[in-house]
Amino acid sequence: MDLYVKLFDLIDMRSFSNLWYWIALAVLWSGASHWVLGVPFGLIQRAGRQGGQAAEDVATLAGITARRYLSLVAAGGLWIAGFTGFALTMLAVLGFGYRVEFCQAVFLLVAPMTLVGLWSVRTARLYAARGPEGEALYRMLRWHRLGVQAIGIVSVFVTVTWGMWINMLVTGL
Repeated sequence: MDLYVKLFDLIDMRSFSNLWYWIALAVLWSGASHWVLGVPFGLIQRAGRQGGQAAEDVATLAGITARRYLSLVAAGGLWIAGFTGFALTMLAVLGFGYRVEFCQAVFLLVAPMTLVGLWSVRTARLYAARGPEGEALYRMLRWHRLGVQAIGIVSVFVTVTWGMWINMLVTGL
């Protein structure tokens, strides 16, 4: 029993007052905006400036990732949608209905990433339909990144606002 108490003291299940939660939130959104449909954003910029091997790498990586996303959706899209809906509903009910702070925190991390996943599938479908090359591909990937960043900005704002509200309620301010 002592190990159980020490473990929960170390983890601190009060998520919104835990520094690790906020570090995880920053790393999550930093990574989401850095990897644009499986392509590092720096490589997209280099391909736009220099072309050559960087342009080939962007086209290859984007094509591989787009085909991978589309095959995943074709093979198990309904199962993924059903499980994701179940998990998000469970987290929302436990978190906001039963006021489990840990579930609120996980929901505020996972729900916006679901939107990013849908945005990525949309971009993959556009890629498959249009087959863009060169500047048209870079523009598509930049728009994808902009959409991910917009979702991230709203998500971080909502998470920070909710986290401050919960911390004020818990501390009695």
